[in-house]
Amino acid sequence: MTQPPRDDSKRPTVAIGGPRLTLDAVVALARGTAAPTLDPNARDRMEASAAVVARLHASGESVYGVTTSVGASVTTAVPPARSAELSLNLLRMHGCGTGRVLDDTEAAAVLAVRLASLAAGKSGVRPIVAERLVELLDRRVLPVIPSEGSVGASGDLTPLSYVAAVLTGEREVRVSGGPEIPAVEGLASIGRDPLPLGPKEALALMNGTSVGSAIACLAWDRAATLTRVATSIAAALSAAVLGNSTHFDAFVHDAKPHDGQRRVAAWMRDDLAYDAATPDRGVRLQDRYSIRCAPHVIGVAVDALEWTRATLETEINGVSDNPVVDVERGIVVHGGNFYGGHVAFVCDALKTAIANLACLLDRQLALLCNPAENEGLPANLVGVTGDGACTHNGFKAVTIATSALAAEALKLTMPASAFSRSTELHNQDKVPMATLAARDLLRVVELTEQVTAMLALATAQAVDLRGDTVTAPGPRTLRDAVRSAVPRLEGDRRMDRDVAAVLELLRAGALGGFSERDATA
Repeated sequence: MTQPPRDDSKRPTVAIGGPRLTLDAVVALARGTAAPTLDPNARDRMEASAAVVARLHASGESVYGVTTSVGASVTTAVPPARSAELSLNLLRMHGCGTGRVLDDTEAAAVLAVRLASLAAGKSGVRPIVAERLVELLDRRVLPVIPSEGSVGASGDLTPLSYVAAVLTGEREVRVSGGPEIPAVEGLASIGRDPLPLGPKEALALMNGTSVGSAIACLAWDRAATLTRVATSIAAALSAAVLGNSTHFDAFVHDAKPHDGQRRVAAWMRDDLAYDAATPDRGVRLQDRYSIRCAPHVIGVAVDALEWTRATLETEINGVSDNPVVDVERGIVVHGGNFYGGHVAFVCDALKTAIANLACLLDRQLALLCNPAENEGLPANLVGVTGDGACTHNGFKAVTIATSALAAEALKLTMPASAFSRSTELHNQDKVPMATLAARDLLRVVELTEQVTAMLALATAQAVDLRGDTVTAPGPRTLRDAVRSAVPRLEGDRRMDRDVAAVLELLRAGALGGFSERDATA
């Protein structure tokens, strides 16, 4: 059955190969909330670069991956008549991916990022290749891409081979979130036949950092939400344990003016309706570090988001390919732009900052549940009073769960980029492990989201237990958001579904009163 075209009347358009592609645009394309197009200037550039490769191929000039084999086999000559055969065999050879299959949002992000590289017109690829990729992305005919098998250079060869193969009608796709079907059937659903790839085109599709970069962009977006929600939770928790709000006074944070730290403190002041003239000094002169130093912990992540965004946007707007085509000089130039070192470093750094959020939140929950530290709240936030209270344990098991989740997140902070392995007959003798780092980052984000959902539940419970003594707008807004999905915990009950419901709110950007804030403005 032929799939009807999508109605783009309500979706903004992103012109790939036009203005600089932003991280936010990649996320929108990945989620299907924006419609992709190929900028006309990109078509012209691609046509010109493809013409250079065709001319060099016809003249018999040596071009890597066209008149030679690849990698350590670069000394193996390939007759011009067999170049297209080599191109097809390259993508077939790399069909050895393993592990979790990328979901539709991740696969769509991969297409968007790879398109941006090809649309620069320095890869010797015909416009029709990019046009087909635009169509696949727009119509959600998405390649089934195993997540494992890349060392990050020569780019994400194995996972990206699944993108190249789909264009030729090989391997599998999912159409609009449906089951896996043969790629040739998915192409037929949008009225397309398989596309024969010309010399260098399979290599250009595969030889880049697009899988690691795409996963990193999606993880970055979710990490930004985590910093905002963690701030709302910290403010609400401070109010719930009768904390000293002067810890967040602007004078304190202007005295050591890290931008992220100052921004988080300002958000907390806003949540707590802080008045420097008549501040609420709480019941302690100095609160424990997990409250008092929350801006310093969350602020590191906010600052990390700032520079990692810039690095990722440079990567996705660059040409991660080899060789690259210089149209002006009419030559190809061999290099190593497929190396994902910057992506690996970004992911390794950001996952450490986010894992520290998980650690902070876990410590905050321990404080909140401990009657020796929570200033009069019941142990484990038990919601039952009277004789029956002795049979209930409230959030006790949740504290165990957050410790497990935080420990796993912290364990994953070992830098993946430090695990370079020499491979492929020692041709690829120094590699960045960028996609491994990106997968680690994504997992750390997932774990921290789960800890955050648990903390949101516990903080809402604490605000409820305090009753009318908590009057600040931020804590009450957070509590109300949680209560829109989950009732107050009275007697003990299973809480996995509560966590799932709050996790859904978190990922939808509907948890707490932070919608007008921008952690990376």
